Amino acid sequence: MSAALKAALRAEAEAVGFAAMGVCRPDAIPEAAGRLQRFVAAGRHGQMRWMEERMGWRGDPSALWPAARSVVMLAESYTPEHDPLDVLDHPDRGALSVYAGGRDYHDVVKKRLKRLGRWLIERCPGAEIKVFVDTAPVMEKPLAQAAGLGWQGKHTNLLGRDLGNWVFLGALFTTVDLPPDAPAEERCGSCTRCLDVCPTDAFPAPFQLDARRCISYLTIEHRGPVDEDLRPGLGNRIYGCDDCLAVCPWNKFAVTARDQRLAMRPELRAPRLADLARLDDAAFRALFAGSPVKRIGRDRFVRNVCYAIGNSGDPSLAASVTHLTDDCDASVADAARWARLRLAER
Repeated sequence: MSAALKAALRAEAEAVGFAAMGVCRPDAIPEAAGRLQRFVAAGRHGQMRWMEERMGWRGDPSALWPAARSVVMLAESYTPEHDPLDVLDHPDRGALSVYAGGRDYHDVVKKRLKRLGRWLIERCPGAEIKVFVDTAPVMEKPLAQAAGLGWQGKHTNLLGRDLGNWVFLGALFTTVDLPPDAPAEERCGSCTRCLDVCPTDAFPAPFQLDARRCISYLTIEHRGPVDEDLRPGLGNRIYGCDDCLAVCPWNKFAVTARDQRLAMRPELRAPRLADLARLDDAAFRALFAGSPVKRIGRDRFVRNVCYAIGNSGDPSLAASVTHLTDDCDASVADAARWARLRLAER
């Protein structure tokens, strides 16, 4: 019965739009707790204090909800139709991470998970579920590897032979006892493209990340001014970074994105930095309504835009940050002054 139920669940997962499904036990990642503790102890989590909180739950999914018997991991593809690295050759334009250019994936994936969960409950009276999409102390990537969806590559992101690495992950915890899948084996081999391409040397070693040097962390999670030594490495990346994902050879097998709501809006593919520097809070909210970019707020975003303008090498852009040198937000004002000085030096 459980094997038949799992097969039917997999078919339903595909029907609602997921690219892949796998199952593991809540206790399937015993090594995760120690890895997390070492990561935090080394300070590599930077300002992400939430990683320190409830570390016991994060490192041991079975402690998060002791009643759970199975963890169903789902992958949602957001493979881009364009080369996300092309915009890096246009320093007067801003580069946003592919995942941030469409509808907020939290909303899209969670609705799909709830729909799948309701399907399971209808077929298993008395069963319970909990669904998570970056909304709880759940280590999705190790769980996805344990569930056979793929492995954590040298860039620490999940990638799979049949998926590539352009995927969102969702977790469905349930009291239903489902047969687990075999964990995926790591298949990066001798390839180091993702490590070599990183502009800020954020990988101390293969399979290790120092978030304090990661552009995604610096442009999204980091509050206040970014270290001046790291600013040049940001280039024109103003929200996230796709470099290590884009160069992975396994993307030749990447699953095509099925939900157009996740596709990058044309106006966000390569927006003009000069236009973005003029955004006030209302204009920022209007431009990024429904996008994950909205959560970092206007100040942090415009700070990133100023860094990109400073890195552009285009003196004509200096005028676009002049009004920001006295901005109410100290980090924006600092970034604007840095940009003007950098362009003057160039």
